[in-house]
Amino acid sequence: MLVHSRGGRWAAWILFAILFVPLFALPLLVVVAASFATHWSGAFPSGPTTANYASAVQGESLQALTTSLVTALAASLLALTAGTWAALAAAALGKRGKRVLDALFMLPVAVPSVVVGLAVLVAFSKPPLLLNGTSTIVVLAHTILVTAFAYQSVSAAIVRLDPAYEQAAASLGARPAYVLWRVRLPLLLPSLTAAAGLCFALSMGELSATMMLYPPDWTPLPVRIFTATDRGSLFGGSAVAVVLMATTLLVLLAVSRVRTRASYR
Repeated sequence: MLVHSRGGRWAAWILFAILFVPLFALPLLVVVAASFATHWSGAFPSGPTTANYASAVQGESLQALTTSLVTALAASLLALTAGTWAALAAAALGKRGKRVLDALFMLPVAVPSVVVGLAVLVAFSKPPLLLNGTSTIVVLAHTILVTAFAYQSVSAAIVRLDPAYEQAAASLGARPAYVLWRVRLPLLLPSLTAAAGLCFALSMGELSATMMLYPPDWTPLPVRIFTATDRGSLFGGSAVAVVLMATTLLVLLAVSRVRTRASYR
């Protein structure tokens, strides 16, 4: 912390607790508490039970979790590939070309995600690319929405790269492709894993565009949570939401370990 006095540090921690607990921690704790309840009386949940979790990890909920994992993994890989390629290309185009690519890739996040969902639905509902009613259109929409974050993360990392490594490899006779695969990408690996984790987390929680596109046999978990709470099943929906949070956190922890190892290579 950039606070050197003991009183200043205590004040900073108190301010952090005042802002963090009611704005971030408390709503999540309420969801966790509701997931173990059967009804709500007064200010606290009542009727403690684990039955909500029994239904949250089997049947349609388990299928929805699998759907979300497959969608998020596919979208993250596609977004990371496209975002990395675009970031490398932008770095070679100069300032004007980079500004154009920045605007192009940031456009999907500059508008509401429901607009992106509508655009994908209109674009791919007729031949020759008829994707409406398939799982592919959901993966495509998620990829479009999260590619901007991969692009920005890798672009920022490229700016921080020391060009001396690439220049040394080139001076020793290494071809551009070899420099890319054996020098540049390994140096970018920590940023690539961080971008992959961010894309995965965003895809796991995406709802607005997904609601417009998902077919009945490809229902991601956020849609399952929305439909459960919309029918009045708040406690069952809370249990499914906790499963979604826990799964996302586990994957992010695994990605963080990979990133840490990559940083010390």
